[in-house]
Amino acid sequence: MTTPQLKLGSGFGADSTAEDVLADIDLTGTFAIVTGGYSGLGLETTRALTAAGARVLVPARRPDVARAALDGIDGVEVAALDLSDLDSVRDFAEWFDGTGRAIDILINNAGIMACPESRVGPGWEAQFGVNHLGHFALVNRLWPRIAPGARVVAVSSAGHWRSAMRWDDVHFTTGYDKWEAYGQSKTANILFAVHLDALAASAGVRAFSLHPGGIITPLQRHLSRQEQTAMGWLTADGDPVPGLFKTPQQGAATQVWAATSPLLDGSGGVYCEDCDIAPIAETEPPGVRGYAIDPDQARRLWELSVKLTGVDAFA
Repeated sequence: MTTPQLKLGSGFGADSTAEDVLADIDLTGTFAIVTGGYSGLGLETTRALTAAGARVLVPARRPDVARAALDGIDGVEVAALDLSDLDSVRDFAEWFDGTGRAIDILINNAGIMACPESRVGPGWEAQFGVNHLGHFALVNRLWPRIAPGARVVAVSSAGHWRSAMRWDDVHFTTGYDKWEAYGQSKTANILFAVHLDALAASAGVRAFSLHPGGIITPLQRHLSRQEQTAMGWLTADGDPVPGLFKTPQQGAATQVWAATSPLLDGSGGVYCEDCDIAPIAETEPPGVRGYAIDPDQARRLWELSVKLTGVDAFA
């Protein structure tokens, strides 16, 4: 059954932290995977989940860097995974399958933003390839280990307002625009959750997407200080504009809420922000654009992703 894009009145909001969300939730015995869970929002998500009792596996392109960042956090382990490389995704999934463990929470948190034009895999535009296709292949390959009752959470962004799917040229073979490419990849994250939920709900697995809010993290690494100042993100001194951004702890809250909130039991396929389901909006944020939650668009993206990656757990 389709869950409506209507607020639930969660009791949390933009100022809530991941710790706030999990204050009354015991995750003892829960196993989670958080891609990119060693930097920015991912690191705060890992901290919050482990503090609530979960064990967390962090797949990382740079395992040594991840282990150093996670040093001192109990209940966490690291494994190698490069989302831009389908062979790496396959190898990680095969290794994990051999562990025999079941996944209760899978958070697709890793991503890149507004990078210079670059290609991954067989010539895919990098943001679409890493943010969407790598995670698409990962979830499909891990499907046999995803437990009934599990939640899959795709970290999207209000950046999806920048672009619908460019069906005529998803890889930007002409006219590359780094922000439009980022926007398309974030729309893809939402559409992925919509169709995964439609496919997986009968197995007791639900999927969600979300906007974490604006946060200064390493995600901005491809943007110069001058560019961020011109965009109104930084002051002339290079400091974040007061009142404009969430803290990383606040930014992690919505993905933790989507992964654990009892209010979402029996629900799925919805886009969330500020620790609640977001309304549909078509003129300006906040909210989700209709094209990003359209089931026909979601099905079309799934079919394209299967063709590109050669992976479909639901075939």
